[in-house]
Amino acid sequence: MSIPVVAIVGRPNVGKSSLFNSLVGRRTSIVEPTPGVTRDRVSSICDFDEKLFFELVDTGGFGIVDRDDLTDHVVRQIRFAIERATLILFLVDARDGLTPLDRATAEWLRPHHDRVRLIANKVDEPHMADAIGEFARLGFGEPLAASAVTGLGRSTLRDLLTLSLASLESDAPDDPVMKLAIVGKRNAGKSSFINAIAGEERVIVSEVPGTTRDSIDVRLSRDGRTFVAIDTAGVRKKSRLADDIEFFAQTRVRESIHRADVALFLLDSTVPAGQVDKNLAQILADEHKPFIFVVNKWDLAKGKAGTEEYGEYLTKIFPQVAFAPVAFTSAKSGRNIQSAIDVAMSLFKQSRTRVGTGQLNAAMQHALQEKGPSSKRGRTPPKFYYATQVSVQPPTIVVFVNRPESVTQDYERFLLKRFREHLPFAEVPLRLVFRPRRSADAEGKPKRAVSDPGASRKESRTRRGAAASPRRRTRGKSSVAGAGR
Repeated sequence: MSIPVVAIVGRPNVGKSSLFNSLVGRRTSIVEPTPGVTRDRVSSICDFDEKLFFELVDTGGFGIVDRDDLTDHVVRQIRFAIERATLILFLVDARDGLTPLDRATAEWLRPHHDRVRLIANKVDEPHMADAIGEFARLGFGEPLAASAVTGLGRSTLRDLLTLSLASLESDAPDDPVMKLAIVGKRNAGKSSFINAIAGEERVIVSEVPGTTRDSIDVRLSRDGRTFVAIDTAGVRKKSRLADDIEFFAQTRVRESIHRADVALFLLDSTVPAGQVDKNLAQILADEHKPFIFVVNKWDLAKGKAGTEEYGEYLTKIFPQVAFAPVAFTSAKSGRNIQSAIDVAMSLFKQSRTRVGTGQLNAAMQHALQEKGPSSKRGRTPPKFYYATQVSVQPPTIVVFVNRPESVTQDYERFLLKRFREHLPFAEVPLRLVFRPRRSADAEGKPKRAVSDPGASRKESRTRRGAAASPRRRTRGKSSVAGAGR
């Protein structure tokens, strides 16, 4: 199963961001008394005693009238958070009492009744818990009394989350149908590509850029395998968005990427990759979404460049996603379409793979022996204890260290690369989370740090100001779907 998602929903100014920060354990979401500060979804990985891991999502206030006319955008973000949430925390304000907007929010959440838990926030004094019974009229049972500021009810809330997530996950079906998003800038051939997969005209195909303004789901079967293809609007620069319809079309592209299992990133072989393509690649990276570079219209580029040269070009333009495979296709002729789908199925399988703790820690041991972590500002390098995979889609690995804030971005990138090499995740993004180790083992002693044999000598040299010389290893690019990278 993917990591469970808990969304905090409610009208403006009921303390959603404060509760978010309280559960996360650090100030991540903006806390401001002005209604409507949180527009987009803010999320963070949380853990309870290194056992229960989940993604907590803060949302904008339901019913806000946004001063920049982005109310519809805020509502879409809330709706999207609700649709993908494993559990919904419906937050109300104990001090204000039951309001009409609370009732409106409750009606909005009614179709998701089984996933909703009602929380009465701002019960800053124990005696205030006697006055929250009126919220039971909302139809979600008796509310749990809590205070994000004082911490009242925090342990009860943790128990509620633990029990609710366990029961909801056990009842959730594991749907094996792959959702495949077709993304790219305007006129890259996305709709033609879907029609080539389907073998018939299932969506509009037009030479006029921007025909598809909304995301369209097409259920397809090919060689006995069923999947859902998501056609999306073409992406272009924000400065060139003609109207509100196009603005929301761009927003829906990101939403489609988020709900997809794998993406096909279409590039027009006759046009150089530009800033729009780079932005789209960054979105895919930020969403930890497996994807394939699909170089479309390859028949028109014949004689101009070879597949190996173009693969090297993509590595140079998109270094942050150099692990993504490449397919060279022609939607009009159908060339390599099946090959691209086969690779997408392979990525889908990789993203759903789970490895054992022993195999994972052996990979981390190899990485530490090759290159130990460096220090920030002359401090002692962080010590790594152990790693565990907590979810799939994307494969999420939690690494326990003594000081997470001391792990540099360079070392995080190095560790990700080595995990990808030593584990069955060669072509999919990994989500790496560093956490401090708070609990002890059965004997009450902290687990011994996993490090290379020369770690103590390295630390000593670091304190004396000497820098250790890391060993670097290069790795050749493999060919996927007719391409070398």
